[in-house]
Amino acid sequence: MRPNAYLATAIGGSLGHPVILSLVIVIGTFILEDPTIILTGVLASDGLISIPVALLSLYTGVILGDLFFFSIGRYASKHPRFASYVDHEYVAPVRAWLETRYVLTVFSARFIPGSRLPTYAASGFIGKSFSTFVTTVILATSIWTTVLFGLSYWFGSVTAEWLHQERWVIAAFVIAVIAIASHINVIHKRLRKGFLVDKSRTHGS
Repeated sequence: MRPNAYLATAIGGSLGHPVILSLVIVIGTFILEDPTIILTGVLASDGLISIPVALLSLYTGVILGDLFFFSIGRYASKHPRFASYVDHEYVAPVRAWLETRYVLTVFSARFIPGSRLPTYAASGFIGKSFSTFVTTVILATSIWTTVLFGLSYWFGSVTAEWLHQERWVIAAFVIAVIAIASHINVIHKRLRKGFLVDKSRTHGS
């Protein structure tokens, strides 16, 4: 069973239990953020979960996930095995980029599939401001999560009468597109990172 199917099963099995459902949504954002938002939006349009509870659960899960990514980077920078890389030439391109575009980079990572983990972990790793990070991710989350939830809610509302099971197929297709876009973007970032490292080596030699 794929992660999307596990997520749908977990949420479906929690219906009728608001506290458990809220907890499942929070955990779901840690694993599959955008699919969780989409599924929750459609469920809210069916009246299976209240909008305030849905949004509060989504905001909580998304922000906690972002803080977790930042904390991973911060913890790694303190670990003896990785501490030497904080000022290493390999990290120099990333550091230079974040030094000049920190808020913009953290903010935009919310809207680019596959960008959150490397960007937020890197922010923690090189010791960027935690307060600035928190403020930025809260702002970005309030925009992205609300918009995606709203679109999903609207989709669920307008298709409730003339589409039944088919609308879940459409939602699954959208989720698949997001997953593919995320995968492609991760590959692109890895290739770009390799290019920047090779470039820094060339200039350093």
